[in-house]
Amino acid sequence: METVQSTHNKVFISNYLQSLSQTPHRLRKRMLATWTPDQELNQVRLRSGADMKRKLRWYDLVALGIGGMLGVGVFVTTGSVARNTSGPSVFISYIIAGISALLSSLCYTEFSVHIPVAGGAFSYLRVTFGEFVGYFAGANILMEYVLSNAAVARSFTEYLCSAFGVSDPDSWRVEVQGLVEGYNKLDFVAVALVLLLTLCLCHSTKESSILNLIMTIFHVIFFGFIIIVAFYNGSVENLRKPEGIAPHGIRGVLDGAAIVYFSYIGYDSVSTLAEEIQNPPVSLPVGIVGSVLIVSALYCLMALALCMMVPFNQIAEKASYSKAFQTIGWKWAGNVVGAGASMGIVASLLVAMLGQARYLCVIGRARLVPSWLSNVHPSRGTPLNATLFLGLCTATIALFTDLDIVIGMISIGTLLVFYLVANATIYRRYVLISQTPPFKTLSFLFLLTSSAIGFSISWKLNQQWWGLPLFGGLMLTMSALFQYTIPCVSVPSEWSVPLMPWPAAVSIFLNVFLMTTLKMLSFQRFGVWACLITVFYLLYGVHSTFEAEEMEKEVAINQVPNQPTIQLTKLDV
Repeated sequence: METVQSTHNKVFISNYLQSLSQTPHRLRKRMLATWTPDQELNQVRLRSGADMKRKLRWYDLVALGIGGMLGVGVFVTTGSVARNTSGPSVFISYIIAGISALLSSLCYTEFSVHIPVAGGAFSYLRVTFGEFVGYFAGANILMEYVLSNAAVARSFTEYLCSAFGVSDPDSWRVEVQGLVEGYNKLDFVAVALVLLLTLCLCHSTKESSILNLIMTIFHVIFFGFIIIVAFYNGSVENLRKPEGIAPHGIRGVLDGAAIVYFSYIGYDSVSTLAEEIQNPPVSLPVGIVGSVLIVSALYCLMALALCMMVPFNQIAEKASYSKAFQTIGWKWAGNVVGAGASMGIVASLLVAMLGQARYLCVIGRARLVPSWLSNVHPSRGTPLNATLFLGLCTATIALFTDLDIVIGMISIGTLLVFYLVANATIYRRYVLISQTPPFKTLSFLFLLTSSAIGFSISWKLNQQWWGLPLFGGLMLTMSALFQYTIPCVSVPSEWSVPLMPWPAAVSIFLNVFLMTTLKMLSFQRFGVWACLITVFYLLYGVHSTFEAEEMEKEVAINQVPNQPTIQLTKLDV
């Protein structure tokens, strides 16, 4: 038996080394290989074995979008950003981030209506720019989901403590001597929450959606309570004292916008539910855009409410709203806020974990990760293996890692993916649909990104204010010239982004600018992650997809021996 196993291992190693020797050839063939939307909808989806159940309606999507965003933004980031970065003008930071998220959501909506699959940005970019760009975006959005879900799970512990009247959330954590600071407080409450939600999501998407709908209704009512009480008992004077509404100037407002942007990632989860929606062309635009608009309004009101109750320099960085109510003498309300915030965080986690599993499922269909992760349970219609795997990953990170360590890296991953989707929207509309030569469109996208980088550098260098109108005006001029010189065929569909290329162009500009406001340490951590996923693609992904394509060709030849071979995946951009 051992001899057979040893022989098997030697054959495996020999075959793998032979595959590695062909990496340059396979990389040239696979890196820009794309699928058509029809193949993505039909042939690739069949690799999961069973179809996901189409049980969701437009109101489910609105509730899922609201539930996925509300708890994350208000209860996790608002207090720390108001105290350390934006001051009372944190509500303006939310407005700026909301505008950028709305523009990005328009691009997502167009793709999700035309390509209603569970892969979200991964699928949209793969059919537009090729396999590697899609994989890179998919890996980053997965990283962002797992890290943000872990961070949000830990904040659940903080608000649950407030609900029980415990002032120090670390008292519910286990401190381990010898571990690095920031990783040394084990949070078993967060782990239990993640594992419980993982089991719930494995059971049924529809039942999970109903649970989210109930929690979201109570959550919005609860938000109304906070806003009314804060506006009634708070003071406008707290917005002006002690250092004015924007103590760190416009730079603090924009830096805050980049941080709170991670609060809007929930709408991305809605697009990943496209395979489980009844009437996607109607439900998806209402669900995605509607939830972003509603949440943006609630974010601004909640941020104002917090800063009216307590001067910004007295806001607690953890469990901010509970402690703000305690500060104004409403201790009982602080406990209620802790309970309500805990419920909102559970809803956010539920939706985000729905989205992350569907991303991994579709990446598994593409054979960029092991194919067993793409399996859909035949009776429950849920991506069971992907849900369990990512649930365990999230729980492990939630056990160790503080929010401050991951929040900047989360924002980079989110902004980068939204930036790529906006580029893909323009390229698809002007090149793939309008059938115009790609050079002019690619040149426009390159110059647009360059002008955004130039604007950002001028912003960073306080003395170079002349660069702001120069690069801002360049962006507007290029977009106007592009609109009037390059023909654009309207998309033959029920919904598409209006006023193209302006929404996508402004989205590109804002995403680049907000990325550059983040700290260098976040970029260093992101660089390490980018190297790791690129190495994984070179060592595994490119070979797996190449061999899957060759196998499908061989099957097609055996089934129809007298017919010419049809290349299914190599559609070079």
